[in-house]
Amino acid sequence: MGHVSSDIIAVRWYGGNTPLKPSFCFCYAPFHRRENPHRFPTRSSPSTPMANPSSWISHVEAFVDDSALPNQKLASVDAIAALVKKDLLTLETLVREMELYLTTPDHIIRSRGTILLAEVLTRIMGKSLNASTIGSLVEFFTSRLADWQALCGALIGCLALLRRKDIVGMVKGGDAKRLAKSFLKNVQVQSLAVDDRKRCFEVLQCLLDTFPENMVTLGDDLVYGICDAIDEEKDPRCLLLTFHLVETLVQLFPDPHGFVADFANDLFEILGRYFPVYFTHQRSDDLGITRDELSGALMRAFCSTPYFEPLAVPLLLEKLSSSLPLAKLDSLRYLNDCISCYGAVRMMKYAETVWSALKDTIFSFSTRDLSLPSTVESVREMEPLGAQIAKAALNCLRTALSELNYPNAKPFLSLIVEDEDIEKAFNFVSGEGCYPVPSKESQSQLYALGSILSTSSKVSSDCCDRIFQKFFTPLMDMLGVSPSSTVDAFNAKSYSFLKAVSFGAIYICVELLSACRDLTLSTEVLPQQVILLHDEWFCLFKRFATPLTYSLGSMVATPDSSILVNEDHRHEVVGYAVKGLQVLTTFPECYSPISQDAYKDTLAILVNIITDIPGDSYVWRLSLNALIQIGLFIDKFNDSQKAICYREFVVQRILLWVSLDDSSVRFAQKLESVYEIGMTGREYMLAVTQWLEQAIFAKILEACVNCNFSSAEILLSMLKCYSHQVLPWFHKANSFDEVAMPFAINVWKLMGDNNAFNVNFKDQVVLDTIMMTMKLVVSGCTEENQVLIVQKGYTILLSTRSLFSEEKLAAYTALNSEGSESAPDSVCLACKDEWLISLFSSVLIALRPRTPIPDVKLILKLLMFFSLKGHVPATQALASMINKWPESRNETEESNVCSFEEAIELIFEMDLSSLIYSCPFRKLRDLTSNEEINLLFLKNDDKPFLIHALEGLTWIGKGLLMRGHEKVKEIVMLFMKCLLSNQDEIIKARQDGSADQYSFLARSAADAFHILLCDSDECLNKRFHATIKPLYKQRFFSSIIMVLLSSIKESDSKRTRAVLFRAFGHVISNTPLAAVVMHANKVLPPLLDALSVLTSDAMDKDLIYSLLMLLSGILMDDSGKEAVMNNIHLIIGHLTRLISYPHMMIVRETAIQCLVAMSGLPHARIYPMRPQVLRAVSNALDDRKRTVRLEAVKCHQAWSSIASRSLHF
Repeated sequence: MGHVSSDIIAVRWYGGNTPLKPSFCFCYAPFHRRENPHRFPTRSSPSTPMANPSSWISHVEAFVDDSALPNQKLASVDAIAALVKKDLLTLETLVREMELYLTTPDHIIRSRGTILLAEVLTRIMGKSLNASTIGSLVEFFTSRLADWQALCGALIGCLALLRRKDIVGMVKGGDAKRLAKSFLKNVQVQSLAVDDRKRCFEVLQCLLDTFPENMVTLGDDLVYGICDAIDEEKDPRCLLLTFHLVETLVQLFPDPHGFVADFANDLFEILGRYFPVYFTHQRSDDLGITRDELSGALMRAFCSTPYFEPLAVPLLLEKLSSSLPLAKLDSLRYLNDCISCYGAVRMMKYAETVWSALKDTIFSFSTRDLSLPSTVESVREMEPLGAQIAKAALNCLRTALSELNYPNAKPFLSLIVEDEDIEKAFNFVSGEGCYPVPSKESQSQLYALGSILSTSSKVSSDCCDRIFQKFFTPLMDMLGVSPSSTVDAFNAKSYSFLKAVSFGAIYICVELLSACRDLTLSTEVLPQQVILLHDEWFCLFKRFATPLTYSLGSMVATPDSSILVNEDHRHEVVGYAVKGLQVLTTFPECYSPISQDAYKDTLAILVNIITDIPGDSYVWRLSLNALIQIGLFIDKFNDSQKAICYREFVVQRILLWVSLDDSSVRFAQKLESVYEIGMTGREYMLAVTQWLEQAIFAKILEACVNCNFSSAEILLSMLKCYSHQVLPWFHKANSFDEVAMPFAINVWKLMGDNNAFNVNFKDQVVLDTIMMTMKLVVSGCTEENQVLIVQKGYTILLSTRSLFSEEKLAAYTALNSEGSESAPDSVCLACKDEWLISLFSSVLIALRPRTPIPDVKLILKLLMFFSLKGHVPATQALASMINKWPESRNETEESNVCSFEEAIELIFEMDLSSLIYSCPFRKLRDLTSNEEINLLFLKNDDKPFLIHALEGLTWIGKGLLMRGHEKVKEIVMLFMKCLLSNQDEIIKARQDGSADQYSFLARSAADAFHILLCDSDECLNKRFHATIKPLYKQRFFSSIIMVLLSSIKESDSKRTRAVLFRAFGHVISNTPLAAVVMHANKVLPPLLDALSVLTSDAMDKDLIYSLLMLLSGILMDDSGKEAVMNNIHLIIGHLTRLISYPHMMIVRETAIQCLVAMSGLPHARIYPMRPQVLRAVSNALDDRKRTVRLEAVKCHQAWSSIASRSLHF
């Protein structure tokens, strides 16, 4: 590059014949200052007003200003680009006004000006530009490639132009070629910073991808330039680009006498330095790449051209013998791809070397434990490196067998079949004699042999022929299986297998069986690999298949004492025998090697193990897993003939076994087996579900009518299985209503059968479980089916004389009648009535919002009546109805029900005088003062009613709160009045020993805040279609927190303050942490006071733990640091007292953990409290719970280290 001042731009405008689309170009002239910036006329659309230069020139000046912050520079670029996009500023005007910034001899300003123009182009890549404009811009940025001080902006500009699409105007091929020439001539890539190198590689990639025809004409200059650019690159981000660049480059020159062939040595010399990839960066998210991505990119570059073969294959074979596991693994993966890409012609000369290397690797790394096939599902851990190497070697072997078959050359399979080591390993298996299980030293050899033979057999039918001819018949001889063996009436109850078992023979045999099965299954995916029924391997296999099936079956079913094998190794033999039976029964129908009778007998063997020997958990689980896999196979391949056998010999027999009253088998084990068998297919699951429903109804009668407690336990297990396993399975299969609807209707039929269902005792656990099952059933049904379910339940309810007699109807109506003198306690629920009300309430809880409810006013009164009786399900149903009630009248006209406002009035106009006969206040909303609340307490002797009324209002308030209704304020104000009532006056007036009962009422009002804000599993949740307004907890917290805090501050009664603190604790502990932390300065001091007040009562231990968890959240949140620092002495004082909290271990543990967290606060603030903390923690070192002692040790170490930190400071 010459002197900067002589290599600058001037601007000329050419209007031409298209005045609306002026073009501009850059030419080069000695620098001189242009006194008249308006000498170059602008051309713009007369309909588009141009932006005033004063409105955007400031953005240009801000970008080139040294003092501007990075975000200010970005904002300036965005503002200018926005004007260009909206046609308020043309590129011509922008370039003319920026002329001094683009041409100044000051390289810093020139560089920033170039970057600004380039960044603007980057942001308008979707805007159409004419060819002349693009050509001029390309010419400018091409010239700037020679200006190393402005190179960054030049590269950004080149990328922005090269990435443009044809539809909005793109760079022409000739311009791209000139750009490439300038780049190759002027840019020394490896001398640049990493970001600029990355841009350089992106420019080259764009040129190769978009303009391949033009780049080919550059010939060896292009190849040499790219070699020079990528040589010695070390940055991982750039390496990804360089590897892909080489991959693209070699595809441009496929000619064997072309430039890539000439430069193949140079290119591979550069690439070979990076193999194997050693990527030591610990955090991949910093760079956005991983070692696997780098290795994969390098592997694609290796395989991109066959001209690398003379260099790549020897390198890979050399690294395969490396002692570094990662080098071995990469070598195998690369070699696998290279065999496929380079082709048989080039690779056949390496066949023997490749086989020798693969054999050594497989035999060295086949250390998989053969003893125990997996019988339980576990969390999958990272696969060991040795196993990955063995798997990669087998993949490479499979590829070599498929690819390295060339006419007039020895097939690769012959190297395996004729190998001396393979022969020696197989002879070891045949020479085992009476040694059933090989030693640990030879297990890896056995596994290696099985893997090689199995992998070879899967490749093709021809390979399978060779393997079977060589090895299968000797294996059958070892196992004593002969084609002429007779199978005379195989009796599943009498087994005799006295022959010593060769585990090696069983293992190799099962591996070959699996390979054959996989080969037949591959024909379903790859029809060109047709297996003919007269293929030699198939004919040989079919001759032995049926006798082999019975031989394996006898090994599985033989009693422990009959099989001549070491007891420690019986599981290994039986495990692979079961696997062999599973494989033999899972061939495609057209390739099934065993007879129909053998298939049925195999199923019978496995079923008999499940039903007859459930005590052997290992064999039992193996057999169950085998049956599950067989069922899944039948369902996947729609094998109708086998499906009939499976239903008859497996499903029906398992169901019959489960139905038997066999005390020797755990019922949970039976349920597990029947469910897992059922989940193999929809038809089977329907049969299982039908049996399960019938069993559930039978057990309900036994448990609740006949008072059979053992039946109650079984019923709970069945309901759990139905709710948590069967229903989710059908939901996933999109058949939920098909099962759930009949179940719900049958429940109502059972409830309506007065003769059969006559409940004699109440088991609350059973009732609660049935209610939850009913909720889950109804919640998953469609609205149409829900209508039928609720209508059926309502019909059963109406037909119940004990609930809907004239007397009871009058009692329900009395809830809103003036002057009624009836009281809820005049009605005593029978057990069956309680079941009916509970189940009907469960249905109402689970309904969708738009599901109509019949005779809704009567149902509301019914629920209100039983709510006042303390019936919690009725209360929750009432709250759910209110929560999901449609807002508009139009949505309720179809069902002819009352509107939402009418329903609310029905509840809030509840006449309390008819129920609290001595109270002069008639309605809930009339209780307006604390004095009236006090009078209510003093004059009413019906404490349960008051508690029930309060609980009912709480759930109704929760429903209103969740939907965001304003009426919840009235309920909350009633709670506050209860909290602020003068309990001292009430207790003083009560001299009969019942004063403490009225403290319980205030306590219930405080606990109402917990119900309002907590998440319930029983109702008012998403699963049961509740209406939930976003952020309702946060809104409630913001509205009530100041009321509670001011009430606590103004209260002078110890009892009142205690219940207020309890309510306050419930509110803040159930509010999301982020909302509480925003008010941490206000909340933290009363939170600590609440901890102090509540510790005196053991009943508050759960609340104390919740408050401690909230405190720990504040301690760990950065937004709460200020509040913590302001109250640090108080926090530590309360935490040290909680270390000795006697009522809950987890409170002590959490308090110590909070102190550990506080040890990281500024030293000057916490050091004065160090002795206090150490004394308290020292006492915890003798705590009776080990978990607390361990946390105390950590805390003691953390606070003791403060002294050393002080000395160091």
